[in-house]
Amino acid sequence: MNSTNDWSRPRGLFKKYILISRQTSEYQNLNYRIKSVLLIVTILFLGNLYAQHMGGGEANPNLKSPKQAINNFTAMRFGMFIHWGPVSLRGEEIGWSRGKQIPIEEYDNLYKEFNPVLFDAKAWVKAAKDAGMKYIVLTTKHHDGFCLWDSKHTDYDITNSPYKKDVAKQLAVECKKQGLLFGAYYSIADWKHEHYATRYANDTRPLETSDMTIYFQYMKDQLKELIENYDPFLIWFDGGWEDAYTHEMGMELYAYLRTLKKDIIINDRIDKEIEAMTKTDQPRSSKYAGDYLTPEQRIGEFNTNTPWETCMTIAKQWAWKPNDKLKSKKECIQTLLQTVGGDGNLLFNVGPMPDGRIEQRQIDRLKEMGDWLKINGEAVYDTHGGPYLPTDYMVSTKKDNKIYIHLLNNKHQNIKLPFPKGVKIKKAYFLDGKSKVAVNQDKNNITIITPQPLPDPIASVIVLELNKPANAVGIIHRTNY
Repeated sequence: MNSTNDWSRPRGLFKKYILISRQTSEYQNLNYRIKSVLLIVTILFLGNLYAQHMGGGEANPNLKSPKQAINNFTAMRFGMFIHWGPVSLRGEEIGWSRGKQIPIEEYDNLYKEFNPVLFDAKAWVKAAKDAGMKYIVLTTKHHDGFCLWDSKHTDYDITNSPYKKDVAKQLAVECKKQGLLFGAYYSIADWKHEHYATRYANDTRPLETSDMTIYFQYMKDQLKELIENYDPFLIWFDGGWEDAYTHEMGMELYAYLRTLKKDIIINDRIDKEIEAMTKTDQPRSSKYAGDYLTPEQRIGEFNTNTPWETCMTIAKQWAWKPNDKLKSKKECIQTLLQTVGGDGNLLFNVGPMPDGRIEQRQIDRLKEMGDWLKINGEAVYDTHGGPYLPTDYMVSTKKDNKIYIHLLNNKHQNIKLPFPKGVKIKKAYFLDGKSKVAVNQDKNNITIITPQPLPDPIASVIVLELNKPANAVGIIHRTNY
């Protein structure tokens, strides 16, 4: 997704600021020119902070995804995660229920009765698009080893079910038609494959019969198949925490994928240090491979140095479960805003039913998010988190010469915020265009005087237009706003 504005990119910042400078009567003033240069240097520095990302680990320290690919990924901010497979016939969790809630033999044979005749790729992609999502990540293979594409390397796939059609291909093609990007979730763990050397739950097969060298090649072959035939923009790995898989394998696999597609995005779970087990604001060691961090079922910590993406369910379970408790409209929208306000993406999961449909109540909830984004999407897409750290009642985002204040409740009528000297607010208004707001600015602070009640009880967005690029404000590390 190419942005039409360049303020967040250093080269564009430089050109635009020079243009503005040349149009001012003070351009010939030496002191003014010195200040201009200093501001440009500051903006370039701040812009470069947003471009930092991880790479190929200690074995491949200079191997990284292109910065533009990472920038395009983070600019999208909102995507759909889809966990689906034969296990939906039982309404239990995908992968994890094998050998626990469902006996292994029964689980491994569910595909023989899996016939999702109501699957409609067009409807799935439309649901994501109506929600304001920009990309989709499908579980092409979860820990149970079942593949949702036509793989020549296994018979345990969708084309050997009664349905017989290639789900991944249909979805990838439809994403392209409707203008969304297609990504593939691929589990490193495969508890069914005979050569994967970890046993889960009540699996009694001897480990001596397994050979990880053979399995590792199987993974390479399948991933090559996915990349060459389905053209995913991203591979979302999972399951690499198990002992059978090593740090060296993670780095080798990262390097291999780069030979297949230079600009493919790869998450941190390709290697052994997995952010889901730690914290987003902790430094990620360059020892490990991966392009971005993946906090799970929680909103990541504020971090503008390393790209990250929260993955979270719209209900409780990843795979479909009858009558699963759905998150409220407020919880869904504010989860997105808290994530984006921390400078992360949200990958929001749905679990389709065994007949191939996404529950109507899930589609309706997603549509509510999309309706909000139609009005306020400017404050979400292609923004960065900050300058203020997220709180329970407020998050902020920024781009171009604008700061967006997202108010999540009526906790305060007068909101006093620290503000840097030399940056002036030219204009303040609600993004919905209907409500009015007053902002008073003194030497070190601004005070936002909001109407009561707020125009939107879930999230009201105030725009602050500045006399300088918003990146010049930097991050204000004060928590008692």
